[in-house]
Amino acid sequence: MKRNYLLIAISVLLISVFIYGILVGTYKIFPYDELNSVKSITLNEKTIPVQQNTIYENNVSELIQIKDNDDVSKLRNNLTDFIWKNNGFPDSILPASVNQDISNSLYDDFSNLKRIDQLNIEMEYDVDSISYLFIPESSNNKLIIYHQGHAGDFYKGKETIQFFLNRDYAVLAFSMPLLGMNDQPIVEVPNIGTIKLTSHEHLRFLESSVFSPIKFFVEPITVSLNYLDEEYDFSSYYMIGISGGGWTVTLYSAIDDRVSQTYSIAGSLPIYLRSIPENRGDYEQWHPELYQIANYLDLYIMSSYGENRKFIQIFNKYDSCCFSGEFYKTYETEVKDTLSKLDGGHFDIFLDDTHKTHKISDHALEIITQSMLD
Repeated sequence: MKRNYLLIAISVLLISVFIYGILVGTYKIFPYDELNSVKSITLNEKTIPVQQNTIYENNVSELIQIKDNDDVSKLRNNLTDFIWKNNGFPDSILPASVNQDISNSLYDDFSNLKRIDQLNIEMEYDVDSISYLFIPESSNNKLIIYHQGHAGDFYKGKETIQFFLNRDYAVLAFSMPLLGMNDQPIVEVPNIGTIKLTSHEHLRFLESSVFSPIKFFVEPITVSLNYLDEEYDFSSYYMIGISGGGWTVTLYSAIDDRVSQTYSIAGSLPIYLRSIPENRGDYEQWHPELYQIANYLDLYIMSSYGENRKFIQIFNKYDSCCFSGEFYKTYETEVKDTLSKLDGGHFDIFLDDTHKTHKISDHALEIITQSMLD
Protein backbone atom coordinates (compact mmCIF):
# COMPACT_ATOMS: atom_id res chain seq x y z
CA MET A 1 0.00 0.00 0.00
CA LYS A 2 2.81 2.40 0.94
CA ARG A 3 4.47 1.64 -2.38
CA ASN A 4 1.28 2.58 -4.26
CA TYR A 5 1.10 5.90 -2.39
CA LEU A 6 4.75 6.55 -3.22
CA LEU A 7 4.19 5.85 -6.92
CA ILE A 8 1.16 8.16 -6.95
CA ALA A 9 3.13 10.91 -5.20
CA ILE A 10 6.01 10.59 -7.67
CA SER A 11 3.60 10.65 -10.62
CA VAL A 12 1.86 13.76 -9.31
CA LEU A 13 5.24 15.45 -8.78
CA LEU A 14 6.44 14.62 -12.31
CA ILE A 15 3.21 15.84 -13.88
CA SER A 16 3.40 19.08 -11.85
CA VAL A 17 7.01 19.67 -12.90
CA PHE A 18 6.10 18.98 -16.55
CA ILE A 19 3.17 21.43 -16.47
CA TYR A 20 5.25 24.11 -14.76
CA GLY A 21 7.99 23.58 -17.33
CA ILE A 22 5.48 24.28 -20.11
CA LEU A 23 4.36 27.45 -18.30
CA VAL A 24 7.97 28.60 -17.91
CA GLY A 25 8.64 28.16 -21.64
CA THR A 26 5.36 29.72 -22.73
CA TYR A 27 5.15 32.72 -20.41
CA LYS A 28 8.87 33.15 -19.65
CA ILE A 29 8.26 33.16 -15.91
CA PHE A 30 10.84 32.24 -13.27
CA PRO A 31 13.29 30.60 -13.81
CA TYR A 32 13.23 31.19 -17.61
CA ASP A 33 16.04 33.77 -17.68
CA GLU A 34 18.17 31.79 -15.25
CA LEU A 35 17.82 28.60 -17.33
CA ASN A 36 18.64 30.55 -20.47
CA SER A 37 21.82 31.81 -18.86
CA VAL A 38 22.84 28.33 -17.71
CA LYS A 39 22.17 27.01 -21.21
CA SER A 40 24.36 29.70 -22.74
CA ILE A 41 27.21 28.94 -20.36
CA THR A 42 26.88 25.14 -20.49
CA LEU A 43 26.70 24.92 -24.27
CA ASN A 44 29.18 27.76 -24.69
CA GLU A 45 26.66 29.50 -26.95
CA LYS A 46 27.72 32.71 -28.61
CA THR A 47 25.23 35.31 -27.47
CA ILE A 48 26.91 38.12 -29.39
CA PRO A 49 25.95 38.03 -33.09
CA VAL A 50 28.68 37.69 -35.69
CA GLN A 51 28.53 41.34 -36.60
CA GLN A 52 30.51 41.26 -39.82
CA ASN A 53 27.82 39.03 -41.34
CA THR A 54 24.88 41.22 -40.33
CA ILE A 55 26.02 44.84 -40.61
CA TYR A 56 25.97 46.53 -43.97
CA GLU A 57 28.12 49.54 -44.69
CA ASN A 58 26.27 52.81 -44.11
CA ASN A 59 27.22 56.45 -44.00
CA VAL A 60 25.62 57.12 -40.62
CA SER A 61 26.15 60.88 -40.83
CA GLU A 62 24.09 61.00 -44.00
CA LEU A 63 21.28 59.00 -42.40
CA ILE A 64 20.91 61.64 -39.68
CA GLN A 65 18.38 64.22 -40.87
CA ILE A 66 19.01 66.69 -38.06
CA LYS A 67 21.58 69.31 -38.98
CA ASP A 68 20.47 72.27 -36.83
CA ASN A 69 18.04 73.27 -34.09
CA ASP A 70 15.24 74.00 -36.54
CA ASP A 71 15.38 70.42 -37.79
CA VAL A 72 14.56 69.15 -34.29
CA SER A 73 11.40 71.26 -34.16
CA LYS A 74 10.48 70.26 -37.70
CA LEU A 75 10.79 66.51 -37.06
CA ARG A 76 8.99 66.82 -33.72
CA ASN A 77 6.07 68.54 -35.43
CA ASN A 78 6.05 65.97 -38.24
CA LEU A 79 6.00 63.10 -35.74
CA THR A 80 3.15 64.71 -33.84
CA ASP A 81 1.17 65.16 -37.04
CA PHE A 82 1.74 61.52 -37.98
CA ILE A 83 0.83 60.07 -34.59
CA TRP A 84 -2.23 62.26 -34.01
CA LYS A 85 -3.11 62.79 -37.68
CA ASN A 86 -2.91 66.58 -37.70
CA ASN A 87 -5.08 66.93 -34.61
CA GLY A 88 -2.22 68.40 -32.61
CA PHE A 89 -0.40 67.30 -29.49
CA PRO A 90 -3.07 66.31 -26.91
CA ASP A 91 -1.87 68.60 -24.12
CA SER A 92 -5.34 69.22 -22.69
CA ILE A 93 -6.71 65.65 -22.47
CA LEU A 94 -6.99 64.17 -18.97
CA PRO A 95 -7.55 60.58 -17.74
CA ALA A 96 -11.07 59.22 -17.95
CA SER A 97 -10.86 58.60 -14.20
CA VAL A 98 -8.39 58.38 -11.31
CA ASN A 99 -8.87 55.95 -8.41
CA GLN A 100 -6.97 57.24 -5.41
CA ASP A 101 -5.45 55.17 -2.63
CA ILE A 102 -6.25 51.79 -4.15
CA SER A 103 -5.37 48.46 -2.57
CA ASN A 104 -3.31 45.85 -4.41
CA SER A 105 -1.82 43.02 -2.40
CA LEU A 106 1.01 42.62 -4.92
CA TYR A 107 2.58 45.76 -3.46
CA ASP A 108 1.74 45.28 0.23
CA ASP A 109 5.40 44.70 1.02
CA PHE A 110 6.58 48.00 -0.50
CA SER A 111 8.49 50.36 1.78
CA ASN A 112 8.34 54.17 1.71
CA LEU A 113 4.93 53.96 0.03
CA LYS A 114 2.23 56.41 1.08
CA ARG A 115 -0.42 55.31 -1.40
CA ILE A 116 -1.11 54.05 -4.93
CA ASP A 117 -3.36 55.93 -7.36
CA GLN A 118 -4.70 54.24 -10.51
CA LEU A 119 -4.93 56.31 -13.70
CA ASN A 120 -7.43 55.05 -16.28
CA ILE A 121 -7.07 56.24 -19.86
CA GLU A 122 -9.44 55.37 -22.71
CA MET A 123 -8.67 55.58 -26.43
CA GLU A 124 -10.14 54.58 -29.78
CA TYR A 125 -11.28 50.99 -30.44
CA ASP A 126 -11.71 50.54 -26.65
CA VAL A 127 -7.96 50.29 -26.21
CA ASP A 128 -7.14 51.47 -22.68
CA SER A 129 -4.21 52.10 -20.39
CA ILE A 130 -4.13 51.42 -16.66
CA SER A 131 -1.14 52.87 -14.84
CA TYR A 132 -0.19 53.11 -11.18
CA LEU A 133 1.18 56.21 -9.50
CA PHE A 134 3.30 55.14 -6.51
CA ILE A 135 3.52 58.08 -4.11
CA PRO A 136 6.30 57.83 -1.50
CA GLU A 137 6.02 58.76 2.17
CA SER A 138 9.30 60.63 1.94
CA SER A 139 9.56 62.46 -1.38
CA ASN A 140 12.28 64.32 -3.28
CA ASN A 141 9.56 65.87 -5.49
CA LYS A 142 10.79 64.09 -8.63
CA LEU A 143 8.89 61.57 -10.74
CA ILE A 144 10.14 58.54 -12.62
CA ILE A 145 8.01 57.11 -15.41
CA TYR A 146 8.75 53.39 -15.49
CA HIS A 147 7.70 51.52 -18.63
CA GLN A 148 7.60 47.72 -18.86
CA GLY A 149 8.17 45.96 -22.18
CA HIS A 150 6.59 43.01 -23.96
CA ALA A 151 7.13 40.74 -20.94
CA GLY A 152 3.77 41.93 -19.61
CA ASP A 153 2.55 43.79 -16.54
CA PHE A 154 4.68 46.49 -14.91
CA TYR A 155 4.60 44.26 -11.82
CA LYS A 156 7.58 42.56 -13.48
CA GLY A 157 9.46 45.77 -12.76
CA LYS A 158 8.55 45.64 -9.07
CA GLU A 159 12.18 45.62 -7.90
CA THR A 160 13.02 48.66 -10.03
CA ILE A 161 9.96 50.54 -8.77
CA GLN A 162 10.89 49.74 -5.17
CA PHE A 163 14.50 50.76 -5.84
CA PHE A 164 13.41 54.30 -6.73
CA LEU A 165 10.76 54.55 -4.03
CA ASN A 166 13.54 53.81 -1.54
CA ARG A 167 15.36 56.84 -2.96
CA ASP A 168 12.30 59.07 -2.49
CA TYR A 169 11.15 59.23 -6.13
CA ALA A 170 7.48 58.98 -7.04
CA VAL A 171 6.99 56.36 -9.78
CA LEU A 172 4.36 56.23 -12.51
CA ALA A 173 4.33 52.69 -13.96
CA PHE A 174 2.98 51.66 -17.38
CA SER A 175 2.48 48.45 -19.31
CA MET A 176 2.48 48.42 -23.11
CA PRO A 177 -0.85 48.44 -25.00
CA LEU A 178 -2.86 45.19 -24.75
CA LEU A 179 -0.58 43.89 -21.97
CA GLY A 180 -0.75 43.75 -18.19
CA MET A 181 -4.04 45.05 -16.82
CA ASN A 182 -4.82 46.72 -20.14
CA ASP A 183 -7.78 45.37 -22.09
CA GLN A 184 -7.61 43.32 -25.30
CA PRO A 185 -10.75 44.54 -27.07
CA ILE A 186 -12.65 42.84 -29.90
CA VAL A 187 -12.88 45.07 -32.96
CA GLU A 188 -14.56 45.07 -36.37
CA VAL A 189 -12.09 45.67 -39.19
CA PRO A 190 -13.52 46.55 -42.62
CA ASN A 191 -12.91 43.78 -45.18
CA ILE A 192 -11.09 41.73 -42.51
CA GLY A 193 -13.74 40.79 -39.99
CA THR A 194 -13.94 40.58 -36.21
CA ILE A 195 -10.64 40.13 -34.39
CA LYS A 196 -9.44 40.33 -30.82
CA LEU A 197 -6.47 42.62 -30.34
CA THR A 198 -4.03 40.38 -28.50
CA SER A 199 -0.81 41.30 -30.28
CA HIS A 200 0.81 44.53 -31.41
CA GLU A 201 0.94 42.97 -34.88
CA HIS A 202 -2.87 43.20 -34.95
CA LEU A 203 -2.67 46.97 -34.66
CA ARG A 204 -1.53 47.34 -38.26
CA PHE A 205 -5.10 46.48 -39.33
CA LEU A 206 -6.29 49.70 -37.67
CA GLU A 207 -3.99 51.94 -39.74
CA SER A 208 -5.76 54.48 -41.91
CA SER A 209 -5.33 57.96 -43.35
CA VAL A 210 -7.05 59.37 -40.26
CA PHE A 211 -5.73 57.09 -37.51
CA SER A 212 -2.36 55.75 -36.36
CA PRO A 213 -2.21 53.00 -33.70
CA ILE A 214 1.21 54.34 -32.68
CA LYS A 215 -0.75 56.77 -30.51
CA PHE A 216 -1.71 53.83 -28.25
CA PHE A 217 1.93 53.65 -27.13
CA VAL A 218 2.46 57.33 -26.33
CA GLU A 219 -0.88 59.02 -25.62
CA PRO A 220 -1.30 57.38 -22.17
CA ILE A 221 1.95 59.05 -21.09
CA THR A 222 0.89 62.43 -22.46
CA VAL A 223 -2.50 62.29 -20.75
CA SER A 224 -0.93 61.19 -17.47
CA LEU A 225 1.60 64.03 -17.53
CA ASN A 226 -1.23 66.48 -18.24
CA TYR A 227 -2.90 65.23 -15.06
CA LEU A 228 0.29 65.41 -13.02
CA ASP A 229 0.95 68.95 -14.25
CA GLU A 230 -2.45 69.97 -12.87
CA GLU A 231 -2.44 68.05 -9.61
CA TYR A 232 1.22 67.98 -8.51
CA ASP A 233 4.31 70.13 -8.57
CA PHE A 234 7.08 67.68 -9.48
CA SER A 235 10.34 69.43 -10.26
CA SER A 236 11.48 66.85 -12.84
CA TYR A 237 10.13 64.03 -14.99
CA TYR A 238 12.48 61.12 -15.77
CA MET A 239 11.76 58.05 -17.92
CA ILE A 240 13.11 54.50 -17.61
CA GLY A 241 12.08 51.66 -19.91
CA ILE A 242 13.12 48.06 -20.47
CA SER A 243 12.88 46.34 -23.88
CA GLY A 244 9.65 47.49 -25.59
CA GLY A 245 9.35 49.99 -22.76
CA GLY A 246 12.83 51.22 -23.70
CA TRP A 247 11.52 51.77 -27.21
CA THR A 248 8.49 53.64 -25.84
CA VAL A 249 10.50 56.06 -23.69
CA THR A 250 12.80 56.75 -26.65
CA LEU A 251 9.93 57.77 -28.92
CA TYR A 252 8.07 59.63 -26.21
CA SER A 253 10.93 61.80 -24.98
CA ALA A 254 11.65 62.72 -28.60
CA ILE A 255 8.24 64.43 -28.88
CA ASP A 256 7.71 65.81 -25.35
CA ASP A 257 10.45 67.91 -23.78
CA ARG A 258 8.69 67.88 -20.41
CA VAL A 259 10.83 64.76 -19.87
CA SER A 260 14.30 65.89 -18.83
CA GLN A 261 16.15 62.56 -18.62
CA THR A 262 15.49 59.26 -20.39
CA TYR A 263 17.06 55.84 -19.84
CA SER A 264 16.40 53.10 -22.39
CA ILE A 265 17.58 49.60 -21.46
CA ALA A 266 17.79 47.05 -24.31
CA GLY A 267 15.26 49.19 -26.14
CA SER A 268 16.21 49.79 -29.77
CA LEU A 269 18.75 49.91 -32.56
CA PRO A 270 18.65 51.76 -35.90
CA ILE A 271 16.90 49.90 -38.73
CA TYR A 272 20.16 49.17 -40.58
CA LEU A 273 21.29 47.07 -37.59
CA ARG A 274 18.19 44.87 -37.55
CA SER A 275 19.10 42.22 -40.10
CA ILE A 276 19.26 39.44 -37.51
CA PRO A 277 15.79 38.19 -36.40
CA GLU A 278 16.20 38.91 -32.67
CA ASN A 279 16.81 42.58 -33.41
CA ARG A 280 13.83 43.21 -35.70
CA GLY A 281 11.23 43.88 -33.04
CA ASP A 282 7.45 44.15 -33.14
CA TYR A 283 5.09 46.20 -35.32
CA GLU A 284 5.93 49.48 -33.64
CA GLN A 285 9.70 49.03 -33.92
CA TRP A 286 9.54 48.20 -37.62
CA HIS A 287 7.11 50.77 -39.03
CA PRO A 288 8.28 52.28 -42.35
CA GLU A 289 6.09 55.39 -42.33
CA LEU A 290 7.16 56.30 -38.79
CA TYR A 291 10.90 55.92 -39.34
CA GLN A 292 10.85 57.65 -42.69
CA ILE A 293 9.74 60.74 -40.77
CA ALA A 294 12.34 60.39 -38.00
CA ASN A 295 14.67 57.41 -37.96
CA TYR A 296 16.14 55.98 -34.77
CA LEU A 297 19.26 58.14 -35.04
CA ASP A 298 17.05 61.23 -35.23
CA LEU A 299 15.00 60.01 -32.24
CA TYR A 300 18.12 59.57 -30.14
CA ILE A 301 19.15 63.14 -30.88
CA MET A 302 15.65 64.52 -30.29
CA SER A 303 15.39 62.70 -26.95
CA SER A 304 18.75 64.18 -25.91
CA TYR A 305 18.19 67.69 -27.21
CA GLY A 306 17.50 70.68 -25.00
CA GLU A 307 18.72 72.49 -21.94
CA ASN A 308 19.41 70.09 -19.06
CA ARG A 309 18.11 67.13 -21.10
CA LYS A 310 19.84 63.81 -21.60
CA PHE A 311 19.19 60.46 -23.23
CA ILE A 312 21.08 57.35 -22.14
CA GLN A 313 21.05 53.92 -23.81
CA ILE A 314 22.12 50.85 -21.84
CA PHE A 315 22.72 47.58 -23.68
CA ASN A 316 23.21 44.17 -22.10
CA LYS A 317 26.29 42.77 -23.80
CA TYR A 318 25.12 39.16 -23.41
CA ASP A 319 21.37 39.82 -23.59
CA SER A 320 19.35 36.61 -23.88
CA CYS A 321 16.64 38.38 -25.89
CA CYS A 322 17.74 41.18 -28.16
CA PHE A 323 20.17 43.99 -28.96
CA SER A 324 23.15 42.16 -27.48
CA GLY A 325 26.70 42.90 -28.47
CA GLU A 326 28.31 46.18 -29.45
CA PHE A 327 26.33 47.29 -32.50
CA TYR A 328 25.99 50.78 -30.98
CA LYS A 329 29.60 51.50 -31.88
CA THR A 330 28.51 52.05 -35.50
CA TYR A 331 26.55 55.21 -34.61
CA GLU A 332 27.57 56.46 -31.14
CA THR A 333 30.18 58.96 -32.34
CA GLU A 334 28.00 60.39 -35.12
CA VAL A 335 25.05 60.99 -32.80
CA LYS A 336 27.29 62.70 -30.24
CA ASP A 337 28.93 64.82 -32.93
CA THR A 338 25.56 65.98 -34.26
CA LEU A 339 24.27 66.80 -30.79
CA SER A 340 27.41 68.84 -30.03
CA LYS A 341 26.43 71.24 -32.85
CA LEU A 342 23.02 71.93 -31.33
CA ASP A 343 21.95 74.13 -28.42
CA GLY A 344 22.30 71.74 -25.51
CA GLY A 345 21.64 68.12 -24.67
CA HIS A 346 23.55 65.02 -23.67
CA PHE A 347 23.70 61.53 -25.21
CA ASP A 348 25.60 58.52 -23.96
CA ILE A 349 25.69 54.71 -24.20
CA PHE A 350 26.74 52.18 -21.58
CA LEU A 351 27.42 48.46 -22.04
CA ASP A 352 26.38 46.17 -19.19
CA ASP A 353 28.45 42.97 -19.13
CA THR A 354 27.55 41.91 -15.59
CA HIS A 355 24.91 39.32 -16.53
CA LYS A 356 23.44 37.26 -19.40
CA THR A 357 19.75 38.13 -19.17
CA HIS A 358 17.22 40.64 -20.54
CA LYS A 359 16.67 42.96 -17.61
CA ILE A 360 17.55 46.13 -15.75
CA SER A 361 20.46 44.92 -13.63
CA ASP A 362 21.81 46.32 -10.38
CA HIS A 363 24.71 47.69 -12.41
CA ALA A 364 22.31 49.48 -14.77
CA LEU A 365 20.51 51.00 -11.78
CA GLU A 366 23.86 52.27 -10.50
CA ILE A 367 24.54 53.89 -13.88
CA ILE A 368 21.10 55.53 -13.89
CA THR A 369 21.25 56.86 -10.33
CA GLN A 370 24.73 58.27 -10.86
CA SER A 371 23.64 59.91 -14.10
CA MET A 372 20.66 61.51 -12.38
CA LEU A 373 23.04 63.11 -9.88
CA ASP A 374 25.40 64.53 -12.52
